[in-house]
Amino acid sequence: MNTTASFNNKLSRRVLIYILLCSSILSIASTVIQVYIAFEKDLTRLDQRFDNIESSYIQSISTSLWDFNEPLVQQQIQGIAKLPDIRFVKITTSFDKVYQHGDENVVATKVVDYPIFYGDNDIGSIHIAADYSDIYQSLWEQTGYIITSEFIKTFIVALFIMFIVHWVITRHIYHITDYSQNVRTENLNEPLVLSERSKRKDELDDLADAINKMRLALKNDIVKLEEAENALINLNGELEIKVYDRTAKLAASNQQLQQSLDDLTLAKDQLVQSEKMASLGQLVAGVAHEVNTPLGICVTSITALKEKVIDLNRAVENENLTKSKLTSTLALLVEYQEIIERSLNKAVELIRGFKSVAVEQHTDPELNINLARHVNDVVNTVKTLFKRKDYKINISVDKDFNLVTYPSAWNQILTNFMTNSHVHGFEGRDKGEINIRFTESEGYLTLLYSDNGRGLSDEVKNRIFDPFVTTKRGQGGSGLGMNIVYNLVTAKLNGTIKSLDTDTGCSFQVKVPIVQSEKPCELPE
Repeated sequence: MNTTASFNNKLSRRVLIYILLCSSILSIASTVIQVYIAFEKDLTRLDQRFDNIESSYIQSISTSLWDFNEPLVQQQIQGIAKLPDIRFVKITTSFDKVYQHGDENVVATKVVDYPIFYGDNDIGSIHIAADYSDIYQSLWEQTGYIITSEFIKTFIVALFIMFIVHWVITRHIYHITDYSQNVRTENLNEPLVLSERSKRKDELDDLADAINKMRLALKNDIVKLEEAENALINLNGELEIKVYDRTAKLAASNQQLQQSLDDLTLAKDQLVQSEKMASLGQLVAGVAHEVNTPLGICVTSITALKEKVIDLNRAVENENLTKSKLTSTLALLVEYQEIIERSLNKAVELIRGFKSVAVEQHTDPELNINLARHVNDVVNTVKTLFKRKDYKINISVDKDFNLVTYPSAWNQILTNFMTNSHVHGFEGRDKGEINIRFTESEGYLTLLYSDNGRGLSDEVKNRIFDPFVTTKRGQGGSGLGMNIVYNLVTAKLNGTIKSLDTDTGCSFQVKVPIVQSEKPCELPE
């Protein structure tokens, strides 16, 4: 690589720029110092010039003025005006005679007035004005000379430095760079050699040695890599055979697992449906038992009523009916009529509530319901399961609140909550308290359900919504009740459910979005 080409390199240009920049700064500083020193010297010479005028010219001028030798006076002031930097000279005598020479309108940078005496007689004064134009002109000439000479010297020194740097450093760096760029696997045996080097080693020689060591290490690594690659190829062949065999076995296992999963899913669905049917069966049994009581009272009352009517007819036929007997018989008939009416109303109420729950338990329509009425129907129906228990059930819900929802979902949710409280929370107890509170806020319906029963352990509480989690394993508990509730809340009602921390008993919060409606409620037929 030649020297001319090296100056086109970025590093060479950068070094040249730095050298020129530093040299230029030093040259400018040196020039400023030299110019300042010359300016101070010129000012000193100007001051000396004024001192010479005072000592040399004033006395001769006073003599010429005393003798009224005007031509000589003119010659003398012309001589003063011709001195360097002096631009204007003016003599004013005490008898109003004026002698002057030079530019009277000059902008003077230094003005001096000297009195003129002849003996003890004051015969006038001399006014001398000077400027720095000659000094500035001289300084500009010196500055141009200094800058030109410094620039020439700087440029020559920079060229020499560039040549030295290129010969000693840059050309070897180019060679190292070119070698590094052309290193290939096939030419790793060729070492890096720096030409025209001295016997004493420096940093460039250390760099070349390091590159050669790296070249040998790379060569050894490539050999090892080739050996490892060959071993890997052989291993891959063996692994492909093993993977093929294991893939076939895994496919067969996956098929078996999928079949098992399908069977488990089907079994779970069947268990869930069985759980729903079992819950409905319990409700049927409870309602049937509850309806049997008022119907039995009705049958008994009707039998007694029939006997009284027969007695009354017999008395009429025998014409022995008295007023007192008629009055007492009518009073009994009214009493029987009231008993029958109360019993029938109670039976109708039980059947209506059960009909609402049972119909919605097997169908999934989205209906507009009155929430308070629906909740009371469900609670009254479920209460038949634990009629012999003294449970206090507190219901808090707006009686005028209507919404469009899935009544069957709420049936199952409340039924499972209350059944769990009865079976698990109040086990071994005849008394308990259940709180059912519905609130509506910001487009969400929130159910807070709680009881003061035994509560849940931490282990069960953390897994309460998982399938097959129960505290009655082997005692008739399926562990699907709360899982059904979770699926109804999240999948069907698009809401959330969580177990709350309480000091006693257990508590659940159900929060679902609602569509409120002002339309009349739709009741099942």
